[in-house]
Formats: sequence, structure tokens, C-alpha cells
Amino acid sequence: MPEQEVAARRARELRAEIERHNEAYYRHDAPTIPDAEYDKLFRALQGLETQYPALLTADSPTLRVGAAPLKEFSPHRHGVAMLSLNNAFEPAEVEAFDQRVRDGLESIAAVDYAVEPKFDGLAISLTYENGTFLRGATRGDGATGEDVTPNLRTLRCLPLRLAGEGWPPLIEVRGEVLMFKAAFSELNVRQRERGDKEFANPRNAAAGSLRQLDSRITASRPLSFFAYGIGAGADELGVKTHGDLMDLLAAWGFPVADERRVVQGAKGLLAYFAEIGAKRAQLPYDIDGVVYKVNKLAAQSQLGFVSRAPRFAIAHKFPAEEALTVVIGVDVQVGRTGAITPVARLQPVFVGGVTVTNATLHNEDEVRRKDVRVGDTVIVRRAGDVIPEVVAVVPEKRPTRDLFGEEPLNPPFVMPTRCPECDSAIEKGVDEAIARCTGGLFCPAQRKAALTHFAARRAMDIEGLGDKLVDQLVDAGLVHSPADLYGLTVETLADLDRMGEKSAQNLVAAIETSKQTTLARFIFSLGIRNVGESTARDLARYFGQLENILAADCEALQQVNDVGPVVAASLAAFIGESHNRQIIDRLRAAGVNWPASEPVDAGPKLLAGKTFVLTGTLPVLKRDEAKAMIEAAGGKVSGSVSKKTDFVVAGEEAGSKLEKALELGVTVIDEAEFLKLLNLGV
Repeated sequence: MPEQEVAARRARELRAEIERHNEAYYRHDAPTIPDAEYDKLFRALQGLETQYPALLTADSPTLRVGAAPLKEFSPHRHGVAMLSLNNAFEPAEVEAFDQRVRDGLESIAAVDYAVEPKFDGLAISLTYENGTFLRGATRGDGATGEDVTPNLRTLRCLPLRLAGEGWPPLIEVRGEVLMFKAAFSELNVRQRERGDKEFANPRNAAAGSLRQLDSRITASRPLSFFAYGIGAGADELGVKTHGDLMDLLAAWGFPVADERRVVQGAKGLLAYFAEIGAKRAQLPYDIDGVVYKVNKLAAQSQLGFVSRAPRFAIAHKFPAEEALTVVIGVDVQVGRTGAITPVARLQPVFVGGVTVTNATLHNEDEVRRKDVRVGDTVIVRRAGDVIPEVVAVVPEKRPTRDLFGEEPLNPPFVMPTRCPECDSAIEKGVDEAIARCTGGLFCPAQRKAALTHFAARRAMDIEGLGDKLVDQLVDAGLVHSPADLYGLTVETLADLDRMGEKSAQNLVAAIETSKQTTLARFIFSLGIRNVGESTARDLARYFGQLENILAADCEALQQVNDVGPVVAASLAAFIGESHNRQIIDRLRAAGVNWPASEPVDAGPKLLAGKTFVLTGTLPVLKRDEAKAMIEAAGGKVSGSVSKKTDFVVAGEEAGSKLEKALELGVTVIDEAEFLKLLNLGV
């Protein structure tokens, strides 16, 4: 087959595929491939049309901006066409752009450029008549867009009446509707709570919100707007540079990018690109590159346009943060706290500046919602230092057979029931998205976190045993569970990095001292999920002895103050694992002990139902002692004062909490009155 005929067939295929993606992106706000993949298709078609000019057709997508407007919206013809920008991806392409500009301006030595972030949102045009907002429309196909005026009126950041002065009778202001990152996260939380579909990214959320048929829905969405240019009416403004134009838009009341400025030459462009790239993750909104425009408006007019884009401007795109690849397996990883995370194993793909082979699937519910299966082509995202994640499946690329062409497509993902690290049960609490390993003290993946918690000041209080030393002990294979701590010797510890004999002696002494503890501290030190200090004290008081706790079922556990079904289930699961019982037995055998006590009456307490706040320095009692006394009497201790607070116990140098109590009319007592309450009741 002749070479040009092959090229013609490929061009037809590319045009059809690009138009399909244009339809999804511009008309339905539901792109099916990452921007980088679309750019590859677009540039491939441009390359063929450049190599074989006869292949360039009047309806080629390289001559168009987007897609025709939806029939649900009234069409609006722009006074001045809304063109797109050509893209640069490499420094050499930016340098070539600067050279073309200088050549077009009769080879001047250096050009001043207005530079600004490239917002990742939906381009719109706003028409103002005599300073009053008349209508607004989407870009559409560049010539005609969709009239979305009622929806745009709901944007609080968009001026309905221009401030200042100097605007002509009719003017088109160009800009971008977008959604800030924080607002996008909050919107998806609300979508999830209502059981509605979540948005893939802020750009989709903004576009979908603006193109609602019911403007009340748009009004409920947190949309923002930034202006970046003028269409019709620009010739009447009398400004000479793009920088002056942006200042004028700001004076009229439009939000504009704070990061805009003017730089000189290709070196200035590339330096700005590097600067914004370093700030990208910290910006409150998504950007996918920066835009360079010749600053002098007269020079812009001199350079003019080519087909669908201006010669005086270009978009310099960041490396793609999204890419396509194939899932070759789904495993689960166990985190330091026992959280089970499904992870997709991927065909290697370069994205976000690195080669990615694994991506998080977050949790079982997310895997099912996205329906990720082995063999699927997926969109993978990596932004900055964020862990790579699978954003979505590309449904049309799903195979009907497995990778070997023999068996049907793999079934949906099912969370394993046993931990891959320790074979303990995997459980998920009521109304929880995250499944967890119940291995606790025994699970290798949780070992370091469990040991650090065990040694903490409010637990077994082993002074000198911090995170770094725990890492060394585990990595050296010296400690596998808390019980192994009590077999460490000075000689063994002294060989560790930056330890020394004196430090080793101090640590061994601290470990020995920790053997004398309380039942409440011991329970808390075990790191049982949902069992904090207060609950551990309640358990110790109610049952008196560890044996009674170990023998209790869920019903018996729920007789304890503030122990409900969730806490009882966590306790029962921990107790039910034989390896946890073995470690407890080893700790007791190593000499860990506490004073014996009898179970207490579970009847009414003197301070039951009362909430206290402690502030200032008490004359006799320490803050922890007072807190323990309140909880022992059935009361609760809060860290802040509110209308629900019953008493504020104030000592010397009481500050804002005392002021708040007086402001709200909460009863304030001193230590003597507090002790009287404990003796006499309320």
C-alpha cells in the first residue's frame, strides 16, 4: 500500500478518535483519557497534515477549538473567536517560540512576555453592556458557545456590575471557571454522603456544575473565576500591554492570578516555568502549565494568528500527571496501623516525572466503585510527591478475555479475609471504609507502630525507647513483639548505632522499671483499636483483673461505662486472636505486673453525666490526677468550654478557658470545691 494511502487512513482514524474525545470532554465534561494522551493524538494528526498537506480537511479537529454547543443550551456567537493555544512541552520548543516571535517582530533583541498560570477549568466569555453583565457563554467550538448566563449569575466572585471606570459600551471578558482544590474535596464528600457519583477532578466538577440545566444546582457548587483577557471591545481600552490590561480587569472587580508578571526573553520564560512548577502543589487550584503572551498589544497585532491559535502566545505544559497503563494484578498492603490498602500492580508507565509500577486503590469500596479489574486500562495520576493512584477505568478498552486470551475477564476485586503478613482476620467496622488486620502486637507490618505505642509515656512509659531506636531493634531482628523488650541486655543494645554502653544501661533500667505498672496502663499499651486511655481506665476499674477482661464477651464488655458495640467488638476481636493472648502471657511471665484490685460496683457514679474542663495550675492535684478522679466518678473531661460544660475547675493563671466560662455563665469552682463535689456529690 502506498505510503500516502497509509497516512490518509491513519489520519481518518485519528480524526474520528479526536472527535470522539472532543465530544466527551467539551460537551459532556467526562473525558475518557488524560490530557497528555489527547495531546499525543492531536500532535500525531498535526504531523501527518504537515507532512501531507493534501490530508488537511476543512473539518479537521486541528482547525477547530472544541465541540459544537449542546442543543439544551441556546447558542451564543462570540464577538471575537475564542481560540486555543499551541503547546510547548520542552525547553527547546519554548526557545523556538521566542525565536519565531523575534523574527516576526523584525529580529528585535529581546521580547517582554506577560506570563501567568494556565488554569485547568472551563473557558468562558462574559459580555458586559454599559458596565452591566449581559450574558455569558462557554468556548464551544471557538466561534459559537453555549449561553449559560443564569448559571454564571450565581458565581459570587463574578461582578454583575463593573467597578471603576473606562469600560466601553460593549466588552467581552475572557476567563476560566474552576473549582479550588479544597472546595472540590468538600463537594465530593457531600456527593459521597448523598450516594451520588463523585467527580474525577476539579476541572470536571467545575464544567459539570456550570452546565447544569437548573441554576440552583450551580448555585450550590463552590465555583470560582479568574479573568485572563478581552475579546470584543479590546481596541477601545487604550492600554498598551497585556500587563496593563490585567491590572485594568482587576480594577473593574475581576479576580486575576496573583502569580502573573512580565519577564524577558526565553530565559525569563523558562525561569518562570520552573518557579511555578515548584509552587504547583501548594497552589489552591489546579494548573496544567503556564501561558506566555507577548506583552505589547501592538506586537500581538503585528504577529497575528495561524489557524486555531495566536502566533503571539503559547502554553508551556507541565509533564503529564495522568497517564494510561494496564493493571496486571491487585494486591493488598498492610499499613503500620493495620489498615489494609488494595494496590494495583501496573505495567510500568512514566507519569509525574517518575516510572510508576504500583498505584493505590485506597480501600475496598473505592475498588468496587471504580470497578478496577486485572487487565483493565486505567488512568493513573501522580501529582508532586503524592502516592500514585488509579483515577478511573477506561471502559471501552476493557478486554473480554484475560491477558493470556484463554479465560473470561477476571471477576471483581474481593478483599481477602486473612492478613497476608500474619494470617490474622481482616475486619471492617460498621460504617467504616477501611478494613484492618486484627493481628495487632503479632503482625510484622504493625510491629514498629505497636512497639512505639507500647513504650509511650502514657502507656508503659519506657524512657529512651523512641521511634528511631524501635526502627533499629526491629530492623536488626532483635524485637518482634513487646515481650521481646524484656529480654534485651546491655551488651546487645550497646552494639547498636549511636547507642553506647551508658545509654544501653539506662534503657535496660527503664525497661525493668516499666514492669511495675497499672492494669489501665497495661491495657492501653496493647494498642487495641478504639481503646484509649479513658476506656482502659474504665475497663480496669470495672473488671479489676486482667483475667476477667479476657474472659468477657461483647455483652459483658458493654456493661462498662462508655463501652458501646464498636469498642466491644474491637476488644473481642483482639482477645479472640490466640497470638495476642500468647504475647500477653509472655509479658506477664517476663514480670510485668500491677497491684491487684477488686471489680467496682457499676452502679451510678457521683459525677455521672457531668462534663468538666480543667484550667490553670491546681494547688495540690496534678491535672492528670484530677482528670482520673473525675472519670473514676463517672464524669467526663473536655479540652474546651462550651454551653454543654457543667463545671470549670480553675487554678492559678487560668486563661481563656476561664474567660469563656464566665462569658457563657458556666459554673466555675476551685480545687477545694471540686474535692467537696467528690465527697458530697452534686
